[in-house]
Amino acid sequence: MAQINPYLVFNGNCEAAFNLYKSVFRTEFQMISRFSEMPPQEGMEAPDADGIMHVSLPVGNGVILMGSDNGGQGEVLFGDSVNVSITVDSEEEAKRMFEALSENGIIKMPLEKTFWNSYFGMLVDEFGIHWMVSYDYPTES
Repeated sequence: MAQINPYLVFNGNCEAAFNLYKSVFRTEFQMISRFSEMPPQEGMEAPDADGIMHVSLPVGNGVILMGSDNGGQGEVLFGDSVNVSITVDSEEEAKRMFEALSENGIIKMPLEKTFWNSYFGMLVDEFGIHWMVSYDYPTES
């Protein structure tokens, strides 16, 4: 079964926003990582090292509010600031959903295994909706 969570993108003030959300929802970050923790990406502009690469905050009823700074990809414009993040139970399901959503759309990041142990990709569908599709590989105990 798929789980959908809102994903917010900021112009460098993600940490301040999520500190507010943390106090409002009275919960703690599940994860917070900075661009300085990311390996260099060929062909990508180097982002602000102190910027937030990813943050996740449980907000109730299984919903996780996620976000990041834009990573030096230019100013985030209205409409580009919210993504739908969908996490599924298998690579096959991630591939099926990614392919279906990207048909007649734009692939922003191909679906592939990432350094954070996820099968992940980003796209904009033919209607202009931004999607992040992922399958998280099991971690060894």
